[in-house]
Amino acid sequence: MSGQGESHQTRRVRLVTACRLVWCTKAMAFVDQAEIEVKAGKGGDGIVSFRHEKFVAMGGPFGGDGGHGGSIIFKVDEGLRTLMDFRYNRHFKAQPGGNGGTKGMTGASAEDRYIKVPQGTTVKDVETGEVLGDLLENGQELVVVKGGRGGRGNIHFATPANPAPELSENGEPGQVRKLKLELKVLADVGLVGFPSAGKSTLLSVVSNAKPKVAAYHFTTLSPNIGMVRLDDARDFVMADLPGLIEGASQGVGLGFQFLRHVERTRVVLHLVDMSGIEGNDPYTQYRKILDELGQYDETILNRPHIVVPTKMDMPDSEENLVKFRQEVAADSGLPVQPEIMPISALTREGVQPLMRLTADLLATAPVPESYRPVVEKVSNDKTYDFKPEQHNFTVEWSEETEEWVIGGAEIEKLFLMTNIQRDATIMRFGRQLRHMGVDDALRKAGAKDGDDVRINNSDFVFEFSD
Repeated sequence: MSGQGESHQTRRVRLVTACRLVWCTKAMAFVDQAEIEVKAGKGGDGIVSFRHEKFVAMGGPFGGDGGHGGSIIFKVDEGLRTLMDFRYNRHFKAQPGGNGGTKGMTGASAEDRYIKVPQGTTVKDVETGEVLGDLLENGQELVVVKGGRGGRGNIHFATPANPAPELSENGEPGQVRKLKLELKVLADVGLVGFPSAGKSTLLSVVSNAKPKVAAYHFTTLSPNIGMVRLDDARDFVMADLPGLIEGASQGVGLGFQFLRHVERTRVVLHLVDMSGIEGNDPYTQYRKILDELGQYDETILNRPHIVVPTKMDMPDSEENLVKFRQEVAADSGLPVQPEIMPISALTREGVQPLMRLTADLLATAPVPESYRPVVEKVSNDKTYDFKPEQHNFTVEWSEETEEWVIGGAEIEKLFLMTNIQRDATIMRFGRQLRHMGVDDALRKAGAKDGDDVRINNSDFVFEFSD
């Protein structure tokens, strides 16, 4: 029915637009980096309430606490392969906790929000650069921001001197963070080499993967992964990484975007085109790729690797291979003399022996450091050191508004947890500031009796009293 009444030109434009959308979706299907903002839920507010029951004299405070805000938790889902879900949805927010109730009832705590990420995702704090976690195992969880605790109701503030307090706390603000997500493909074996060295062809021959294979450079625009199964029941995961070129470690070409994926591989297969059909010298190409890998991460060169001369079915390949072996043997700058196993993916010659040797190396290959989860050492010995209480805050004079401005994460958090609708809680906030040394700092900075003082990022102003 949608086609009725449409002109031929209109249908053609709609079809072309749809085709472009499909092409863009395919071209952008693999996303291995993303920056997002996550915000945990605020804690619920505590309330001021008093017990009013028949035959209960002087019932006292009865206000309940607020519930905890929801945290945001990353959880590994082995069914995901890219960070595509974070390309367009960059803001994630958890729900706040419920406010407290009368009769000492605690407000409902919000449910944590779970966000699925693929295996191999590294989570970093954008502002500090701190690595918050390396998510490798299916089902592994990481709390990236914690929900705020609920504010206390006035039932907690009763003392012999003040048995009926009109004090309560607002809920604690939830954590807010900007995160950088990096996906590093989890593969046992990585295929590296110049464009058109035969990486995609080899992967398509030894696994069920269907990478794009064509007679031009940069056919592979994103990593392809395949499962290799041998006749002896051994298997491993192999990744075909986009072709590297000279200068990749400094950001040249497509390969720079995917060098991080080599970090997790345990065995490297270095494919070198032996055909020489483009006038390229195989040994020169081999050496350039080694230099790029070494500049990016020196530990990659110390991992087990096999040099794989490819396209041995071409006319000049045998002659080029003899020269290549001699040059590699004479190279004293190599960490170790590599195993050289020539193949022809077209005729399948040498492919199975190569896969068997790769499986043998995997059996004894160490796990790269970047792949290992960090395990904290637990000690039964505890040392307690006295640390003087320190409060970090700032005191500045604003010429524009002619007032003092005090700021700092601790002060701003205390203010947000203060119920400014009640005099008792404002008085308590003033005592907290005095205890932190804010009064002394204002006096030292030159504040005089009657000066206005503003809490940073708020409209709350109070008068300084010396």
